[in-house]
Amino acid sequence: MTNTNVAPLEGAQTISMLINGERVHASNGAVFERRNPLDGSVATRAPAATVEDARNAVDAAAAAFPGWAAMGPTERRALLMRAAQALEAKGAAFAAAMAVETGASAMWAGFNVHLAASGLQEAAAMVTQIAGEIIPSDVPGSLAMGVRQPAGVVLGIAPWNAPVILAVRAIALPLACGNTVVLKGSEISPATHGLIIEALQEAGLPKGVVNFVTNAPADAGAIVEAMIAHPAVRRVNFTGSTRVGRIIAQTCATYLKPAVLELGGKAPLLVLADADIDAAVDGAAFGAFANSGQICMSTERIIVDEAIADTFVAKLAAKAASLPLGDPRKGPAVLGSVVDMSTVVRCNHLIDDALAKGAKLLCGGKATNTLMPATLLDHVTTDMLIYSEESFGPVKGIVRVRGDDAAIACANDNAYGLSSAVFSRDVARAMNVARRIESGICHINGPTVHDEAQMPFGGVKASGFGRFGGRAGVAEFTELRWMTVQTTPRHYPF
Repeated sequence: MTNTNVAPLEGAQTISMLINGERVHASNGAVFERRNPLDGSVATRAPAATVEDARNAVDAAAAAFPGWAAMGPTERRALLMRAAQALEAKGAAFAAAMAVETGASAMWAGFNVHLAASGLQEAAAMVTQIAGEIIPSDVPGSLAMGVRQPAGVVLGIAPWNAPVILAVRAIALPLACGNTVVLKGSEISPATHGLIIEALQEAGLPKGVVNFVTNAPADAGAIVEAMIAHPAVRRVNFTGSTRVGRIIAQTCATYLKPAVLELGGKAPLLVLADADIDAAVDGAAFGAFANSGQICMSTERIIVDEAIADTFVAKLAAKAASLPLGDPRKGPAVLGSVVDMSTVVRCNHLIDDALAKGAKLLCGGKATNTLMPATLLDHVTTDMLIYSEESFGPVKGIVRVRGDDAAIACANDNAYGLSSAVFSRDVARAMNVARRIESGICHINGPTVHDEAQMPFGGVKASGFGRFGGRAGVAEFTELRWMTVQTTPRHYPF
């Protein structure tokens, strides 16, 4: 069992980077600070890497690649399993770091650590599943094969909102495939990401196999471009906003680097007329308000058939209004702090705009600090900002529709396409609806927020491309080579 009791941090933490197995600071001595969103105190001081530091990290990963790629699967599996154990042992430290860096609740920290550990375990299980195939050849005596091999150095760029899950996801399966990695930590959660690196080092990974770089926010563009441009980097994965994802994609295109991008979302949850209302309420509340709505899969648009809308809305509003809100350092809470005041300003603007255009406030409302309550707006229409813009906070809109076709049209009236959900007692009906929704993920009678390490996770449209997880992830982080062995004399025309 993961221990996520919050052990309060005494003062600011000072962390280091990891390059070639050595804990290092920026070569010019520069640091940056991450401040607690609740009180403005300094939570973490971290190295502000230079471009040369970033290149050194890639060089270290490149030097370690031949040995790691040649390591047998049993040894690689054992190291990843030890890393999972070391990660879980740091549950309290993760909870404390997440509380001060991002205002996250202990519940969310525990969920992160548990799922991240399972991600390392799943990666360990995949080391013997990196399989090729024999392909029939028209050439007599030719044994033709598709062979999967490690790609090389993988650059992982992870965000702050699910910091343990998403940073582990950025590096675990690439490692299992025989790649070495550089993790570029988030400027918002550097200490949290640093704890992951500590766990991997405690597991005994050889030096240079995993490297960790932190940078000041203003330097992010230069640091990332320098690493993508490095000839040794063969794959890039990024989880974050669509705005930044477009920049990453353009940079990868410039240097011809394949990328996996998991970007923003506006996940619809469809409640059909025959849905189990209580189950739909529970799924909507969890999907909308876990981590205060700061999840790429968060339920953003609740679409309910008008035949059951009044009953559903009343029950959902009552549940949302009952969710505990508070400082995560002071006790259990479902909703902790949002990450910064800009989130508050954005969400307040969405509320003002919706109310001015005729929406009805069911619970919650505008906030004056980062402790934002669960907020629901009913009778949302297409002209309201909250209809189309991702709130990335605990403010959600309800759209009433008539019939399945209208629900599907509303779900697809969306630039994004990451996660979605459909609630119905008729599974065949729900499957027919799910097939027509434009999203990489759809859950029937379950929440939009759902992640398992072995699943093909990713989006369509403005939510990105490529897939993390399982065999789909193996395909992303390996090279598929065509190899032949001529077993009999071959005929040549000259």
